[in-house]
Amino acid sequence: MTDITFGLDTFGDVPEDDAGVPVSHAAAIRQVLDEALIADELGVDVIALGEHHRPEYSVSTPETVLAGIATRTSRIRLASGVTVLSSDDPVRVFQRFATVDALSRGRAEVILGRGSFTESFPLFGYDLADYDVLFEEKIELFVKLLDERPVTWSGTVRAPLENADVFPKTESGRLSTWVGVGGSPQSVVRTARYGLPLMLAIIGGAPDRFAPHMDLYRRAADQFGTTAHPVGMHSPGFVADTDEEAKERFWPGFKLIRDRIGALRGWPPVRRAEFEAEIEHGSLYIGAPETVARKMARAIRRLGVGRFDLIYSAGPQSTGARLKAVELYGGKVIPMVRDMLADRASEGR
Repeated sequence: MTDITFGLDTFGDVPEDDAGVPVSHAAAIRQVLDEALIADELGVDVIALGEHHRPEYSVSTPETVLAGIATRTSRIRLASGVTVLSSDDPVRVFQRFATVDALSRGRAEVILGRGSFTESFPLFGYDLADYDVLFEEKIELFVKLLDERPVTWSGTVRAPLENADVFPKTESGRLSTWVGVGGSPQSVVRTARYGLPLMLAIIGGAPDRFAPHMDLYRRAADQFGTTAHPVGMHSPGFVADTDEEAKERFWPGFKLIRDRIGALRGWPPVRRAEFEAEIEHGSLYIGAPETVARKMARAIRRLGVGRFDLIYSAGPQSTGARLKAVELYGGKVIPMVRDMLADRASEGR
């Protein structure tokens, strides 16, 4: 239980500078690079960048930003979080991440997802009515590509391949690949069928409610005769010097983004009481380093996950506060969580 991987996730939210002025998308991308450099120096295991095509976010091509990070870092693993495979081409996704893998000397990871946001579908000419078949067929092809041998494949959503060899190859012979799942049991079973690691997006409610998904993944892998890898989870949060500072820095941006998205999906505006309840009992990991560490350790123990990624940005927080949050997460929170898990493990012996 002490051998846990710790990561940071961001969509490249467009922040404000310390004077309260929104920065450009270009500056927001450079901000992510600065945060990744700090995370690398402090021993954070993974930086994961999510793909989005909305004005609030700067990262639309995670692998491009990851390639930049690769040339400036030495140890941190470089992941997407997620790559929307449904509206992309599996061959090009493989090629782009194999290139990042080369630049980073084997540190690339792709986390594939169906996409909880749908802007990429009309943008790239896909019909949302094909939402399920797009992912089903494309992940089937992507898994074949992972063998790094000539591929023969046919489906309904792209041109067939006949003994097609795809380059570049990775030096290790296998590109690290996960599947991000937001709660669909069918998606959990699909992930197990292909023998891929599972990343659970736990963004609301008590994390314990995802325990059945963990069990389903393991049982499905056993039935398919595939490998049940250690499961990962990612959840939103923010770290500051005190609990109150963390809440006050996170709340305005959180509410802005939550209400903007909620208006599109028919949700009522989020209330401060709901926000506080999520911090106390749900899946918001917000507070001083010890507060966040204790909550993370509790979730890791209860679910038995092997990886925890913190989504550390939400809306136009200040650039300085975000950098400080990364510093505190890498420098204080992660060591505290490791100590807490080690103490609990020694108590059980």
